[in-house]
Parts: sequence; structure tokens; C-alpha cells
Amino acid sequence: MSRAWWFVCVYAVCLTSINLVSAQNEFQLEEAKIADIHGAIQTSQITCTELVQAYFDRARAYNGVCTQLVTQDGAPISAAKGAVRAGSPLDFPTETVPVSRIFPDFDQYKGPPFDFGRMEPTASDESVWQQYGMRVGIPDAGQLNALETINIRGERSVTCKGAFDAHPSTGPLPAGAPSVCEKFRQQPDALEQAAELDARYGTNPPLEALPMYCLPFSFKNWYDAKDMRATGGNDVNFAMDVPLYDSPDIGELRAKGGIVYAVASAQETSLTASGPARATTVFPSGAHAISGWSGQSCNPYDTEREPRGTSSGSGVAVAANLVVFSICEQGSASCKGPASKNNVVNLLTTKGIMMDGGHNSQRLGDRAGIHARTVGDAARVLDAVKGFQSEDMYSAIPKALIPEKPYASFVIDEIDPTGQRKPLEGMRIGVVREWMVKHTPNDEAISDQIDDEIKRVLRDQLGAELVESFDPLYPDDPNVPNMGYTFQDAFAEILAHNVPEYFHKTRAGGELLYAVPGWDVTTVDYAVALALGKAPLSENLNLRQMAGGLDNPKSPFTVNRYLAERGDERVKDWASWVPNAKFRTDQVGAGSQNAMNVQDLLSHDLRGRQGPQAPMSYLKMQTVMRLVINKVMYENGIDAFVNPEITLPPRKIGGPSEPSVNSRGAQSCCGAFTALIGGPEIDVPAGYTRIVYEPQFVLGEDKTRYRQVTGARQSLLPHPMPISMMFWTGPGEDATLIKIASAYEAATKHRKPPADFGALPD
Repeated sequence: MSRAWWFVCVYAVCLTSINLVSAQNEFQLEEAKIADIHGAIQTSQITCTELVQAYFDRARAYNGVCTQLVTQDGAPISAAKGAVRAGSPLDFPTETVPVSRIFPDFDQYKGPPFDFGRMEPTASDESVWQQYGMRVGIPDAGQLNALETINIRGERSVTCKGAFDAHPSTGPLPAGAPSVCEKFRQQPDALEQAAELDARYGTNPPLEALPMYCLPFSFKNWYDAKDMRATGGNDVNFAMDVPLYDSPDIGELRAKGGIVYAVASAQETSLTASGPARATTVFPSGAHAISGWSGQSCNPYDTEREPRGTSSGSGVAVAANLVVFSICEQGSASCKGPASKNNVVNLLTTKGIMMDGGHNSQRLGDRAGIHARTVGDAARVLDAVKGFQSEDMYSAIPKALIPEKPYASFVIDEIDPTGQRKPLEGMRIGVVREWMVKHTPNDEAISDQIDDEIKRVLRDQLGAELVESFDPLYPDDPNVPNMGYTFQDAFAEILAHNVPEYFHKTRAGGELLYAVPGWDVTTVDYAVALALGKAPLSENLNLRQMAGGLDNPKSPFTVNRYLAERGDERVKDWASWVPNAKFRTDQVGAGSQNAMNVQDLLSHDLRGRQGPQAPMSYLKMQTVMRLVINKVMYENGIDAFVNPEITLPPRKIGGPSEPSVNSRGAQSCCGAFTALIGGPEIDVPAGYTRIVYEPQFVLGEDKTRYRQVTGARQSLLPHPMPISMMFWTGPGEDATLIKIASAYEAATKHRKPPADFGALPD
């Protein structure tokens, strides 16, 4: 063993003898809030170095592989080793699951070949293997695969791995080390960052100047940190896999004293287009939230089930106390999903208050978000990063949108136990029934449970006044007054006037999507009658579909600009990215090849699609929907809206999902709606559910494909699964939302940590 590698081992891996807390001290890492950590440091209960080491120990215990492959025959496979994490390489299970266990009548299937599970070496490092193809979650795995890279010497970079990242004090780098590693190894890792803070501040950190002092955090792998591997979750072989700069919010957190600790696993960034390249295999269960480099994260409350959302590792890491908080990214349900299903808080701000979406994204509908275990901690993180950042055009918002007082000052930590003072008295909350419709039996239990929480807690206990919206699929609740001015009223007043092309949208067969019997909805006569209340809206037109069919352009421009700024010697643009990469599915690989030589600045979603079937302008619909939401709020005196985040329990990894129905998506009640309006959203733990109608795969009549159908039999989940309350409002009302969401959290205290990932032995 070389002297340099011995130093890495002793410093970052073999350091296991730290006594975290003596018997008489009270600090406990699990569920610790920001204030708890700072208080423990100030009272000498723990040092910053000990805290980071404790999180490192938890990663070593809980951050392993939690999935196994689905193969044609279920035969065992050879053992393989993955990337080094927390001091040792990943071990992959050798047992596999036969495809017939998941797909009935597979012996009769005649469709395209499945993308069966297999182990292969990665493109980034031939010594590192990874699971490819179909896989399932391992029940009670005891592992989560939430963090893909930890900021520890020797494993934080593939280019500069092992002894190539030895501390400068150990002498020259070994022969064969890439020249870039000399500069890279000058940067301290997480433990060294912590030691520097201890040496400088001891038990008296300047918390006003450094409010994130010694807080180990993670971030979605779409963002960059200048001291860790950054490939957007992709298995792509950069000449130097560590970027030159931090993403803006990551840099802000670092400057405020935070420990840049880990990159969270997430579905890889991608750029695909239609074209001649075609997939040769299919991934029939969907490859949701899988990364080509880091694999699949699992839900800490049931490792057989999905954590949901592309920011899955971020939510899982916070839920299982692997980090203090994490920065997620959302364009649809990427932050809210992992918060909802992993029992943590998700805070998304008005577009522009926090950094825009990261690696090769930076689109109008993308936002950074905060995963934390409490609303108060999320607000404190927001205070550390809020405001204009020159790297992000979307942060150029009116200054008045950010209050002068800290966001944390709006947090309600305690509720009067006598009930004399009701913190939400005088506030009006709109219950959005469009996202509580019981589309299938799977929607019923969660919808009813959230309905009870809204009335019992928000109204009766906290004093808010409720009004409900109208949806023909949801029975009118006699105990909640109706909105006097509805979303349908706003659509009638605003849509035809501002986006008349909306009424020209057609189905694939050419029929009008929003046709009304007796009217030609594309005419001026209809628009006038609609505005005057003399013509009806189509029953198909409701909130559930407003974020669908929009362009939100994504062309090679964003990724090529990012790569040009990064300046890698090998991966310079998308055309050079693809030949240096392996992709999570054959379909993604084919689409990526088709996008290699695209030079049209217009989004690939728009090229060649004109007329009634062309996507609507995202920017135009954002303006229109802000009008709709604000009009409904003003007309009804509403301060915020509430609904379930989703009314479905999480599906099994690799299994079927609930089919989309009545414009309710399988992955989210409200899809990208809050992203479309650019307004704030907070998702808060709201209890647990046990009821499920497990969806099923059914082989089609022609035997060439499988359909996903709703389960016919009610059963109980083996572990109670978290559900979430979603609070949202119009742009600029972030402080109001923090007050409401924190009051609900304080009144209920629903969050409980996952039982299988508790405290480590002393």
C-alpha cells in the first residue's frame, strides 16, 4: 500500500474510534434540527469533525445497493464490485428475479425483447460495475443507495481516484496520475473542511455570518460542486469529471459555512430527439429515477418501493438522516414526489428566489428546491441562498417579491395547547377538489384521509376558513362552502381572450379536444358567449391538464453552453458526450444519438409539429395561468390552496404503476402545475397509509405488449407508507405559505424516521 493511499484510508475510512457523544450528553444526530446541531457544537457536546464523521459512518452502514436484477430465467450471476463509497466498493447481489414473477404469461409474449438485467463495467471506469436493465427493489434491504458520491479523499472523483487524490502533505502524486489531479487534491474534503472550522471557531462559531455552519448537506446530481464528480448522474467519461465551479446555490451554502458533503443519486440528465436511431429492447416497467452511474435509490420506509421523482436520492438521504438537508430540482414532480413518499418537507420558492435548474437544464419550468425534515430548517436554508445570482437569469425578479424579514421569522414552531390562540385565524384556504378526485380505488384512502386532515386540523384546530373548488367528479361537500368565483369562471374569462389557440387543440384523430355540443369553440361567437356566461366550457377542461402539452423548450443549446463553459478536453458538446457515455436504457441511448447533430435552436418537441397538435408556448401559458390563479385568489379572498400531493401509494420498483386517468398522472396529482405558474409550494408529512390496490401487468390480446391496469383487490401494505399535504399559492406569497405549512406541521408532528435506518451502535 502506497503512503498516499495509506493516508487516505487512515483519515477518511479507518477513522472509526471517535466517541461521538459521551453518555451524559444529550445530542442525538438522528432527526437533529439545524438549531440542535449548532447548540451541540456551542456546548461542546460534539465537534464539527465528529459530526461529519458520524454522517460518514451512517453512509457506510446504509448507503449500499438495494435492488436486484430481473433476468429471463432468474439464474444467479457472478459477483461484481461497484464504485467505492464510504470507504469500500459496492457489493451487488448475485441472486436475480425471473421475469415471469413480474410479467404474467411471459411464455406467450411476442413483442420486442425486454431489456433484461445484467452487470456491466461502466464507461467512466472499467473497474467499476453497475446494474443495467430491469431490476426490482429488495424487500427490507437495509440499504438505500441515496448518495452517489461522498466528499472523501480517494472516492470523490473517478479521474483522481484513490492515491491520485492523496493529501498534499503525503508528497508527490504517484506516477500515472493525471496532471489535473495536482490542483484538485489541494481542495479539502468534507472531514478536512470540518477540521478547518473546528480549528478556527471551536465552540464559538459566528452563526450570524455563517448560518449553515458545519451542516453536511447533499444536492441532486444535476448540480455542480468544485470538489466532487459532476456528470449529471450520467455514466460519461469526462477527461476531468470534477467541474471548475460550484453551482450558484451550492457555492452560497459553502460560503455560509455548509459542508459540501455528498452528491445525491437522481435520474440522469438527458437530451433526446426523434430520428433514425431506434431502441432494440424495451423497458416495460419504466426506468424511472434510475441513474446510469449511480443506479436506483429505494424508499426507506419500504425498500421494495419507489422513492419517486428524479430527485429521489435527495429525499431518501434526508429521510434516513444521511444528511441534514438536500438541494433538489423540480420541473414536474421531481422534488415533491421524493418529499411526499419519503416523509420529508419540500420547499419550492417563487421562480427566481432560488437558483434555476442545474446541469444542462436551466429552463423556465425548472427550479431548485429544498428537502429538509422540518419547515423551519427549510426556511433557514432558503434564507442562506435567496436573492439575485448573476449566473441565473431567472433570479432577476422584482425585489419586492422577497420580504425584508427572514423567511424563518414566519415559521410557527408551537401551537397553543389550550386552543385559545389559533395561528391561522383570519386566513382563508382553498381546497382544490380537482386533485382529490377518486379516479380509481387507489385514490380513495389517501384522498379521504387528507380531506379529514384539512377540516380537522387546518379549520377546527388552527382556525383557518375553508372554501372548496368545484369538480364534477368530486361530490360537493356540504361542510365546506364553495368558491364564489371558480377556476372554470377564470378559464372562461381569460383563456379565449389571451390564448385563443387553446380552443383549436385537437386529438390525434383531428377532433377538437375541448369541443362543446352546439358550439364551434374556435369562433368569435363562442368566445363572446363564453365570456358572458352564455356558453359552457368543455367538461374536459380543468386544472389537472393545464400543464400538459406545453413546449418548455429543451434543445442542445443548454447542454452545449454548459459544456463550453466547463471546458473539458474530451467532452466538449453533446456530439462528443454520447460516444463517451453509457445510458440507463436502450431507448435513452437511441434518443441521445439522434440529438447528437441537432443544430436547430427550436426545441426538438416543436420541430415538424405545427397547427392544432403543436405544443402551446410555456411562457405564454405561464402568464395566463398566473392570471387565473391570482384572479381566483382575489375574488375569493384566498391566502393559499391545499390538496394531497398525490392520492396514490408508491409502486414497487420495477413493477406496474397506476394508469393515468381523467388527466391524473400516475406519478403526481398535479404534475408540473406549480412549476408552470412559477409559484411557491410546500409539501409536508401528513400521516401514513396502509391500503393499496396493487396495479397489475396484463398481456395484451395481440401478445406484443403489456398493459398496466388498476388492481382489483384491496390489500395492506407491509409497511405504513408516508403521505403528504401540498400547500401552494401564487408567485410572491412564499412567506404566507411558510406560516401555514409550519403551523400544520407543528399541530400534527406526523414525521417519524424510518425504523430500519435508526441510530448506529455506539
